[in-house]
Amino acid sequence: MSISSLAQSIQNGKVSAFQHCTDTIRDLKERDSSYNCVTKVLETRALQTAKDLDARIARGDRVGLLAGVPFGVKDLFDLEGQVTTAGSVVLNNSPPATRDAEVVQRLCAAGAIPVASLNMDEFAYGFATENAHYGTTRNPHDPQRLAGGSSGGSAAAVAANLLPFTLGSDTNGSIRVPASLCGVWGLRPTQGLVPLAGVYPFASSLDVIGPFAQNVADIRSVSEVLIGQSLAYKGDVSALSVGILDGWFAQDLTSGVAAGMNAIQAACQHTQTITLPEVARARAASFVITAAEGGNLHLNRLKVEPMAYDPATRDRLMAGALLPSAAVIQAQRVRNWFREIMHEAFRKVDILVAPATVGPAPRLDQPTIMVGGKAVSARANLGLFTQPLSLAGMPVLSAPLSPRNDVDTPLPLGVQFIAAPGKENTLLAFAEMLEQKGLLGFPVVTARN
Repeated sequence: MSISSLAQSIQNGKVSAFQHCTDTIRDLKERDSSYNCVTKVLETRALQTAKDLDARIARGDRVGLLAGVPFGVKDLFDLEGQVTTAGSVVLNNSPPATRDAEVVQRLCAAGAIPVASLNMDEFAYGFATENAHYGTTRNPHDPQRLAGGSSGGSAAAVAANLLPFTLGSDTNGSIRVPASLCGVWGLRPTQGLVPLAGVYPFASSLDVIGPFAQNVADIRSVSEVLIGQSLAYKGDVSALSVGILDGWFAQDLTSGVAAGMNAIQAACQHTQTITLPEVARARAASFVITAAEGGNLHLNRLKVEPMAYDPATRDRLMAGALLPSAAVIQAQRVRNWFREIMHEAFRKVDILVAPATVGPAPRLDQPTIMVGGKAVSARANLGLFTQPLSLAGMPVLSAPLSPRNDVDTPLPLGVQFIAAPGKENTLLAFAEMLEQKGLLGFPVVTARN
């Protein structure tokens, strides 16, 4: 059932919000042990909210477009009355949030019901959701594989059909990577379009928040609430010009990803290949900016209680705090230059297409990917194709490629669609066309009874 169909059934009284919320929470408790998506279940709040919603509907009150739809948030979104821990124990003694994050408030005003906070890499620093404090989130399509990160709990909860949509954050690919590996849809909106108030930062100049969902229609329904405007597209989608990114973005792909990219190109009427220059430098600049901002944010706390951090996170934050200013300044210059390169590309095309990851999710016992013929750390390199694009601040949609008979493994594979700033409606319309052609979309693991 789509999000809009579920909300309509609740609004019409055909489905009880309280019963649906009860079933969702029971499902989370019974099935999440296989995946480790959830850090906290908001049972008392959720059930009371659902009960109040049913009463309002019974009185004939108007309710929002997402009435009764349950959702979860990455563990760095403020939830009233809860301590925002950001995937760490370092913040355990912080005071509880006095209000929800602004985007959570928007969703609640539309009738959606928060039911859980979700696992992540500590302080969002990683691409694996291997958390020393809360455990590793497992991929619902194969629990012996990574879910990706840092929003792994958010992506996996949607892939396992535990929740119809969730919220995550994306600094260098933390929505797009887990969406790709878990076979769900994830949107990184235009930077600055969705408010970050009440969301614990990682690298503030790159941070963006966005939704995960099971299909493009659900992404649109949630995104319209988050952004506060319609994302309808009124043009001729088939007339859009499409640029297929090659060079850096055509290397190291598994056969399944390459075949999916070729199928998308064949399905579009107006395509050309586009080579972005100096992508390796852009990725390096993203690394430096992220490390410097993250390290600076945590520096004072690291001086006082360094041993409370996951050692891997601590070492990277300390290294970032020690970066010389000259390196950071140069990285910002590369960022500005690369942003202009991206803007130039959109003078030629409406949509850019690139792989989201090189292939399927790595195994937990072999957390590597092949790059340049060598096995390299998945945690550090799963963002190979997402990190450079983050610098431009443009909207990017991660979409799952549809399963193919000629692919060796039935695991999810993902693709990125990029548009000019503020063109989320174009992205969604284009992806919807490809979804209808059978090129995009991956089944969730199990359907709830």
